[in-house]
Amino acid sequence: MHTETTSKDNGQLNGFTNEAIGDDHLFTSLDTPMKANAFDMSNDEKKKRISILFSEIMDVMGLDLTDDSLQGTPDRVAKMYVEEIFSGLDPKNKPKMALFENKYQYNQMLVEKNITFYSNCEHHFVPIIGKAHIAYKSSGKVIGLSKLNRIVQYYAKRPQVQERLTNQIANELKTVLETEDVAVIIDAKHLCVSSRGIQDDTSTTVTTYYGGEFNNASKILELQNYLNN
Repeated sequence: MHTETTSKDNGQLNGFTNEAIGDDHLFTSLDTPMKANAFDMSNDEKKKRISILFSEIMDVMGLDLTDDSLQGTPDRVAKMYVEEIFSGLDPKNKPKMALFENKYQYNQMLVEKNITFYSNCEHHFVPIIGKAHIAYKSSGKVIGLSKLNRIVQYYAKRPQVQERLTNQIANELKTVLETEDVAVIIDAKHLCVSSRGIQDDTSTTVTTYYGGEFNNASKILELQNYLNN
């Protein structure tokens, strides 16, 4: 998949203001934008700060925080952000990987399809719900199947753009598996499209990465046949 690096200039992106860009999904790098001091604060302190700030948001919206149903919401949201849906921001949560000798001498593509993931759009902080399909050809080593799922979940659990998510998963697989022969296909529904804005509930977005031997028409067709069965 080809991606293009963009640049910021006086609050603009590629010459367009944030208002002009609107709902377009653009990103500035293949790395998740993080501050250098992102992990100076402990998770407990982050949860305390988020709870306070989310209380302010609820208060500004006019919600009654003394209501039994609402008074615990800021703490619940803070815990959810730090420990669950954005836990992939913390490198300490990166899954540990181990490779094993390919003793079966299996030299064809291995495909794991329909890996369900939940992410969040970094433009509106609303869910991206989709499935990832992964394929690789062994370089002499193999990885446990559950680790493929864990790689997807790790990179999905952060504010994301689907193009970046696709590339981050592919780059991690290439590094871990020590091969360029990797393919990643993601098919996802963006709630920023279906639940707000244009409110199109039928469309999905597909992004792909084909590396090494997968970057040719015959291998792509073979992979598509596996996915369609």
